[in-house]
Amino acid sequence: MDVEVAGNEGNHRTVFCSMLSRVGFWRYLTSKTRPFRFFLAARSFSLESFDNRTANLETLVLRQYRHGKFYDLLRSAIADPSFLLAACRNLSPDQLLPSPDCIARRISVEDLSLELRSGRLDVESCCIKLFPSRKKGVPLVLPNLKLKVVIEAIRMALEIVYEKRFATFAYGGRTGIGRHTAVRYLKAAVQNPTWWFRVILRRQLLHLPQLTAALMEKIDDDTLFVIIERLFASEAVVIELGGLELGRGFPQESNLNSILINIYFDGLDRELQEIRAQVHRKNPRLLGFETKEDSRVFHKPVRVYALRYLDELLIVTSGSKLLTMDIKDRILKRVEDVMELRVDKLMTSIHSAVSEKIEFMGMELQAVPPSVLNPQPSEKAMRARKKYLKQKVAKAQELKNARETRRKNLGMKILNHVFKKLKRGGQFKVEFHIESELREVFRTWAEEVVMGYFRSRDDCREWHRMLTSGDFLSLKRVRDQLPEPLLDAYDKFQEKVDNYFMPVRAVKLVEEENEHEEQRAEKRYAKRTVEDLTELCIRVNAPIELVRKAVKLAGFTNSMGRPRPIKLLLCLDDKDIIKWYAGVGKRWLDFFCCCHNFRMVKVVVSYHLRFSCILTLAEKHESRKIQVIRHFTKDLKVVDSDRSEKPLFPSEKEIKMMGDRNLSDPNPVDGVISMILARLAFSDHSFFCLAHFCDRIDEVVLYRVRLLQNRLNVDPLNKEKWVPGMGAIHEALNNKCLPLCSKHATDLFLGRISLQHIDCSSCPEVD
Repeated sequence: MDVEVAGNEGNHRTVFCSMLSRVGFWRYLTSKTRPFRFFLAARSFSLESFDNRTANLETLVLRQYRHGKFYDLLRSAIADPSFLLAACRNLSPDQLLPSPDCIARRISVEDLSLELRSGRLDVESCCIKLFPSRKKGVPLVLPNLKLKVVIEAIRMALEIVYEKRFATFAYGGRTGIGRHTAVRYLKAAVQNPTWWFRVILRRQLLHLPQLTAALMEKIDDDTLFVIIERLFASEAVVIELGGLELGRGFPQESNLNSILINIYFDGLDRELQEIRAQVHRKNPRLLGFETKEDSRVFHKPVRVYALRYLDELLIVTSGSKLLTMDIKDRILKRVEDVMELRVDKLMTSIHSAVSEKIEFMGMELQAVPPSVLNPQPSEKAMRARKKYLKQKVAKAQELKNARETRRKNLGMKILNHVFKKLKRGGQFKVEFHIESELREVFRTWAEEVVMGYFRSRDDCREWHRMLTSGDFLSLKRVRDQLPEPLLDAYDKFQEKVDNYFMPVRAVKLVEEENEHEEQRAEKRYAKRTVEDLTELCIRVNAPIELVRKAVKLAGFTNSMGRPRPIKLLLCLDDKDIIKWYAGVGKRWLDFFCCCHNFRMVKVVVSYHLRFSCILTLAEKHESRKIQVIRHFTKDLKVVDSDRSEKPLFPSEKEIKMMGDRNLSDPNPVDGVISMILARLAFSDHSFFCLAHFCDRIDEVVLYRVRLLQNRLNVDPLNKEKWVPGMGAIHEALNNKCLPLCSKHATDLFLGRISLQHIDCSSCPEVD
């Protein structure tokens, strides 16, 4: 048996070496005991060849599908070198193809492929345990970069297998299906909610046998299951349901967590789909009662809506409370008996969607009439609107008068020029004919003037008075002495005058227009009243009290709610201070831009965070606030390396223009507010940047991690002292040093990347 395995290893090495020789790699064996090293040959690594191979990743997985299951995924797909190289690209924070030297410097793809195929991968030796400074603290186990590549490759394979099989209401951990997509579904799809409830799980670890059983329904690969069990046994992958670490980008969360949770809850999702189908079959939608403006029949069938974000589950019904209780009992029976999870039954209670708010995904939900989401403007706003329209009309009239004056002056210049030419030479010759152009220009001017007179009531009245005064042709003795054609022409002319310039007609037109406007206003009022009585919508609000508590906890404001400086940031550079504030502000704006009360969040960012940053800079330089504003401007612009001003903090104009028109699911990068990177006074160029597969060795600076909970000596699990639902980075990373290049340090400050994109297991020990 050993001989056969050794022979297979030799064949794998030969095939792998021949493949690498085609793309530009050669294998260099230093000795029999040392591992293999790679160096770049004369030909460079081709991006096209890599893209062609990564395009076949899905084919590698799907060709293992036989008889309803996927067989031998680990050896045939995950352990493939192209699959591992694609995992390396996904781990790169820049989403670019890492250089071959950079990959070879950190891991050996050939050896890793052979270890996976032969089952010799030692998961425990690839894990690093970090101990916190407190004696009662829990250590943190982090996988090294080699094991992270394996975890990412497994995640990619599971995503190919399960992504198209997940329910449509399963959000989180999926590409383009995150919090904002879930909020969009709540606003657009949920109609007339009456009752709802959440399934609140107690803090507990995911049940591994149940997860394995769920995986075995679609996958038949014992070696893959063994790898996953070793990951859980070594604590390289820890899934704690009911906690605050899921879907936030914290370093203690693995890339596998989201996909495994979706797989674990897939059975519950299918149960929910069956419940919804049963209720909808009993309450079909009647096709004969389509909504019309003048319809007096309102058909609102009973509907059940479900929405799951990772381990958070929300059920909304538009039926009776008894129906909601039956659905709740059926779901809890599935969760407790089949999935063997502990549920907080006190918090998992049914609430009225109209009279009670409910928290979900860090936001507050409530059912309200449509007029609450789109309220009618107040009388003061309507008066301001009318005043603005009048000013707009007056401005347009001024522009029109100025345009007519310019036209008159231009016409007089043209006539004077033509008259002088004719007077001097007796004829007027030009090289090209402009009669048609001038005729068209004057015709358009005349039409505009006439239309302007028709729109004005005063002008029409004046013209009518002038054209009808001295009407001597209406006298009988005069008409008898004139020819018939002249009288007919005069009568037709008077009819046209009365038709266009009669003051009574203009008054009637205005009255008819006012009457139509009143009718339209009555219809709008009636429609709005009926909608408020028959329809309900979902209002999504940001928990503004929790945001203010977080602002106060982090030190942005004092006890009176006014901005104050953060003295812990005084040790940073000016650019790093502005970057840190910009990272916190942008994350909040991206997260809460889908909320109805987004204006309150914009005030917090634009006022509290902005002036706290200004006061911090003033405290550092021992100057006044006005001097900092003069130097950095109110938009906190910094001078870039090319001597150009670059705004990092969002300007006031940008914040005012933000809203929920263009929702996009941002990357989960929470925890920026609870972490500060303090730059060390010395620099050592012997360290590499810890960002995944970063080949920058110059401009690497050492940063020390300072966590908010350690600075305040507060337990994040204490809801009274900590902000509920905010989460926190694991305390084992406090005071750890991170060598980072300038680019990735900026990305980490601004919240573009998280500590998951950094190899925290390789933190150097610096006193």
